[in-house]
Amino acid sequence: MTPHIKAEKNEIAKYVLMPGDPLRAEFIANKFLKDIKVVNKVRNMLMFTGTYNGVRITIAGSGMGVPSIGIYSYELYKFYDVETIIRVGSGGSYVEGLNVYDVYNVKEAFGESNYPKIAGNIDGNIVPATESLYNELEETAKELGIKTHTGTAHSSDVFYRYEDSLAFAKKNNLDIVEMESVALFTNAIINKKEAACLLTVSDSFITHEVTTPEEREKNFMEMIKIALETCVKKAKK
Repeated sequence: MTPHIKAEKNEIAKYVLMPGDPLRAEFIANKFLKDIKVVNKVRNMLMFTGTYNGVRITIAGSGMGVPSIGIYSYELYKFYDVETIIRVGSGGSYVEGLNVYDVYNVKEAFGESNYPKIAGNIDGNIVPATESLYNELEETAKELGIKTHTGTAHSSDVFYRYEDSLAFAKKNNLDIVEMESVALFTNAIINKKEAACLLTVSDSFITHEVTTPEEREKNFMEMIKIALETCVKKAKK
C-alpha cells in the first residue's frame, strides 16, 4: 500500500497496461480480462487485476500529465515489483499520413519537463522506451497484421500552448503529441524495469479530425490487443 494506491502487493500483476483515463481502464478490464478484481479506487484512479489468456495482468489508470503518471508508475515499479508497464493512450498527429485511429509505437519521448533530471539525473529532452519491449510490440503488431507508425513523440506539459504546435513539431522532428510517456520511460530507467507506449491517434493537427471521449474509450482496440498479446508472449518465455 502506498499514499496513492490501496492495493496489497500481491494484488498487482507484474505486467501492467496503463491508460490515462481510469474509465478506459475499467472498459479494458471488462472487455478483455477474466476474474477481474478492483484493486484501487483511491482518488478514483481505478485499477483492475485479472487474467488474459491465462496471464495475470493489471489495468491501471495513470491520470493526465507527467506528475500523475510519474507517481503511479514509480510506485508500481518500486513498491509493487511491477516489471513491465505499457502505456496505452491517445495522441494528436503532427504529420501527414498519421491519421485518426492509426497506432503509434513510441520509440522515444521528447519531454518539456524537468522530470527526467530531477527524478533520475537524466540530461537532455529525449528519453527512450525500453528497446527490447518496443521491439516486442512491433513483432506482435506484425503477427496480428496491425500496421504501426514509430518515432519520436512530443511528451508535452502544456495542452493549450501559445506557440504554433506544428512549427514546434517540425523543428524538433516530432510525429505525435501526448503528455505522459517521458515520465514513464524515466521511471523505468530509474528502477531498471521495462516501459513502452502505444498511442492511438485521436485527432490530427493536419486534417483537424477529432474523436469524442466515448470513441476514445471504446475504439482503440488494436493497440490494446497488441499490448495484451505482448504480455502473454513475455509471460510464456
